Amino acid sequence: MNELKDAPGSPRSRQELAELLGALRKNVGRVFLGKPEVVRLAVVALLAEGHLLLEDVPGVGKTLLAKALARSLDCRCNRIQFTPDLLPGDLIGVTVYREQTGEFTFQPGPLFAEVVLADEINRATPRTQSALLEAMSERQVTVDGQTRRLGPPFLVVATQNPHEFEGTYPLPESQLDRFLLRVKVGYPDRETERAILTQHRAGELVDSLPAVVNPADILSLQAFTRGVRVDPAVADYVLDLIEATRSHPEVVLGASTRASLALYRAAQAHAVTAGRDYVVPDDVKGLAEQVLAHRIVTRGWAQGGHHDAAPLVREVLGKLRVPT
Repeated sequence: MNELKDAPGSPRSRQELAELLGALRKNVGRVFLGKPEVVRLAVVALLAEGHLLLEDVPGVGKTLLAKALARSLDCRCNRIQFTPDLLPGDLIGVTVYREQTGEFTFQPGPLFAEVVLADEINRATPRTQSALLEAMSERQVTVDGQTRRLGPPFLVVATQNPHEFEGTYPLPESQLDRFLLRVKVGYPDRETERAILTQHRAGELVDSLPAVVNPADILSLQAFTRGVRVDPAVADYVLDLIEATRSHPEVVLGASTRASLALYRAAQAHAVTAGRDYVVPDDVKGLAEQVLAHRIVTRGWAQGGHHDAAPLVREVLGKLRVPT
């Protein structure tokens, strides 16, 4: 990563930033085996100041990845197990009356942490899911008319099972739009699964995973990412892609303005993980599906089907002219 330049105002040199990124990815990869690209996408979400949604069938390591990422960051981390009886106050916190002092005081909920693991987020009701909207979008919560800040940094890593599974509630479009990336983990290959079997003889290694990046380091990396150069032609490529999703005949709800900003920032972060301080078209192409597919509603979905918009995004990408 010798092309990285020093982040403006950052106490870290370019070499230190590169070493931090390498240490973070290596640390997570110690326990989350055989999926370096998934680990990279998790780091992209962190650098781009976005939130990460991990989706796949049960038992493929979604929670393990979330825990490994959280433990690698020397931050306050709270895990929330989402269930149908979970209430908004269980996330945000409540105001309680203290009989000893005769005063009402605010008792913070688990959202008050730098890293929040929302496990099986789609098992909670839409009312509880909506409690995350303000927190994820504005890094704050409002309780009893008083606004309280979250972070920085503030990262939500959520896991969900496919919505066809029993006992789940599909996340509303407004909630999905707050996630920078939706990543499907997938099954490991045979050799990786063999290594997983061997590794777990000693128990859960993630519980002893050391922290390698502190909050100040995260903020330095995020500041550098915001300054990554995006050529006007690449920015136009992002806008062309967004516009194409809105005009596609099979689309009921196209990508939002928030989606275009998410793709722009994610491309910057992707460039950083590749060792560059400038974005190339491949950064946009490589992330378009993970950034856009969960934000687009197709006709099949609107009619009660379970159509994934990922093929549509790939189709649009194939028709767009790539800047050179």
